[in-house]
Amino acid sequence: MSARDTVLGKIRASMRVPASDDDRKRTVAARLAEAPRGIIPQRAKLPKAGQLELFCAMASQFGATVTRVSDYKDVPAEVSTYLRARNLPAAIRIGADKRLKTAGWASEKTLEVRHGASDGGDLAGVSHAMAGVAETGTLALLSGPDNPTTINFLPEHHIVVLKAADITGDMESVWTMLRMTQGKGEMPRAVNLVTGPSRSGDIEQTILLGAHGPRAVHIIVVT
Repeated sequence: MSARDTVLGKIRASMRVPASDDDRKRTVAARLAEAPRGIIPQRAKLPKAGQLELFCAMASQFGATVTRVSDYKDVPAEVSTYLRARNLPAAIRIGADKRLKTAGWASEKTLEVRHGASDGGDLAGVSHAMAGVAETGTLALLSGPDNPTTINFLPEHHIVVLKAADITGDMESVWTMLRMTQGKGEMPRAVNLVTGPSRSGDIEQTILLGAHGPRAVHIIVVT
């Protein structure tokens, strides 16, 4: 036995770690499968209807605008309404998300829909969020070709579509949802948590919108 094996053996013995690798692997697997949850704030323990109302209220509090539609087919008209109200060009950038692709954009004859990642030249981009967090009004956005991260940060106006059923009471539930929907080996490279438009108070403690990303975030909740 080498000196290294002797030292590691003493460490295992002091920690009462089983010598068998199989035993340790089973212990780790059980810990990952049955990971305990942290303390959940009482404000997050609401029925679904309450979670929706709280999410909309918190998102608005942090500077996002929120509207609700009953079906995905209503999303294009809502996007057009948002652009017209702010005197923006009738053009958006979207990724390959199936829910967005089948929303029926052709119904908006004057709206130009560009596909793929943003190169920084788009004024408005549309993403689909994986989830929303009611207690903070936060959006959880996954990276990848379905919803490129560049759309989250490069356009000045970020329009985010969110299913009401995907609104959770607390942040911890987002990670549970992610594990269930993605699975081992299929995780995205990044999860972006967005609460309202980008802002900074670094210069003279004056709040500046759009410092590190969009100046405006508009959330369309599909009920």
